[in-house]
Amino acid sequence: MTSVSVPAAASALPLNALPLNGLPLNGLPRNSPSLDGPTGLLALLCDADGNLFPSEEPAFVASVGVTNRYLAAHGIDLRVTAEELRLTTTGKNFRTTAADLAAAHGVPVPDLTDWVAEERRVVTAHLRAELRPDPEVSAALSAIGEHLALAAVSSSALSRLAGCFTATGLDDLIPAARRYSAEDSLPTPTSKPDPAVYLHACRELGISPAQGLAVEDSVPGALSAVRAGCPTVGNVCFVPPAERAGRDAALREAGVLTVVASWTELTDLLLPDLHRPATAGNRLIPAGDLR
Repeated sequence: MTSVSVPAAASALPLNALPLNGLPLNGLPRNSPSLDGPTGLLALLCDADGNLFPSEEPAFVASVGVTNRYLAAHGIDLRVTAEELRLTTTGKNFRTTAADLAAAHGVPVPDLTDWVAEERRVVTAHLRAELRPDPEVSAALSAIGEHLALAAVSSSALSRLAGCFTATGLDDLIPAARRYSAEDSLPTPTSKPDPAVYLHACRELGISPAQGLAVEDSVPGALSAVRAGCPTVGNVCFVPPAERAGRDAALREAGVLTVVASWTELTDLLLPDLHRPATAGNRLIPAGDLR
């Protein structure tokens, strides 16, 4: 189990203390039982692809070649473009996509081990070459990380995450020990919207789901976090502009508390309460070590 220290300035914040520009969360009143609870926030649980870095589009550019070779090898009369793949499978990993494509065309799901490994190799190499650091993301994580433990919760493989985190300069902010993968970290590989990876991350961090604020850009990711019991914020900062209104609505339908358009906006929503001095009313859990 990972040992994670809560920053010295951290206090466990009741979810309904978050101001979110003074608006009720998801249309619910501040005293709604669904927003009140016996615990407070101790960690920020970040989806990776499309949330911490703009990896969705380049990942599908690399993945589509492997996907089409897989379809041809199994006699499936379908070829897809990178954009079609992105629009229909964002938030899912290749293992789940490949199995879904086979099932949809009446083909028994084959052993995917070699295909998953090949897609991972091709996509990871492409992302290492394409991604660059984003000062806004780094600044937001640095500011929030002074108060909450930071972790990544992803459908992607750990090796792919390693390449992305190094390329974007985020290794020090969310080190490998605090990255959790639905592909690699669980006894049986799965993918969002299955909540298993969020439940696993919370167990490893030693927190309850209610103590981890999830940040997600996709509907499968939001459903995964919400079903696990994590309060969840939608983030559309890397969603193509023409798709943002639709994604915003879909994320709210999936159960997120609110949707932000940038990491700066998320920081501005969180920091006023994260800076509040701890009191008997808001330090519900002593600051200390998460497991």
